[in-house]
Amino acid sequence: MEAQEIQEVQSPPQSKAKSIVREIVETLVLTAIIFFAVNSVTGRFKIYGESMNGTFRSGQYIIVNRLAYQFSEPQRGDVVVFVPPHHPESTFAERLLGIPGETDFIKRIIGLPGDTISVADGQVRVNGEALDELYIKEPMLKYELKEWKLGPNEYFALGDNRNSSKDSRDSTVGPISGDSIVGKVWAVYWPISDWKAVVHYRYP
Repeated sequence: MEAQEIQEVQSPPQSKAKSIVREIVETLVLTAIIFFAVNSVTGRFKIYGESMNGTFRSGQYIIVNRLAYQFSEPQRGDVVVFVPPHHPESTFAERLLGIPGETDFIKRIIGLPGDTISVADGQVRVNGEALDELYIKEPMLKYELKEWKLGPNEYFALGDNRNSSKDSRDSTVGPISGDSIVGKVWAVYWPISDWKAVVHYRYP
C-alpha cells in the first residue's frame, strides 16, 4: 500500500494577521465586559482619615459590595460606605470605572430603623441597652446626654475611633438614610500586606 503524501496547507500571511487581530479584539472586549461587570457589582474606595482606626487605617483600599442590601437590610455591626449629606453621589461613569470615592464615609451601623440611640458618659445605648463594643479604638470621651429616635429607613452610623470621627453624632451628618448607603465593606485589598476580609460584628 503506497504511502499517501500529506501536504501542509499554509494560510496566506494576510489571513494569519486577520486571525491575530480578531483574537486581540475579542480578548479586549471580554476584558472590558468583565471589568465593567465587576465594577457595577463592587466598588473600590480609599480610606482617608482616622475615623476607623483600630479596624482600618488611612491609605488602605477597600472593596465594597454594592449589591449587599438589594435583597436584605443593613444589620447592626455592619461596616458600610455611605454618601454623607450635602455631598454629590458618584456618577454612573465613576462607578463603572471604579474611581475611588473621596467624599464617601466609612462607618459602622449602630442603630436600625425604629431604634432609640443615646450617647452619654462615654457609652452608647440602643433602646436603653449599653453596647459591648470590642472593636472601638479607645473609650469614648464623655458627652452630654444626646438622644436620637430613628425613623423608617434611618440608620445611626459611628466610626470605630470615636474620639476622631465625624459621624451620626454630628449635626451635619445625623442619622443616615438607607438610600445613601453605597454598600457593605468586603475586604481590604491594598497594601497587600494589609489584606483581610472584614468582620462585621454581631452583638450578643
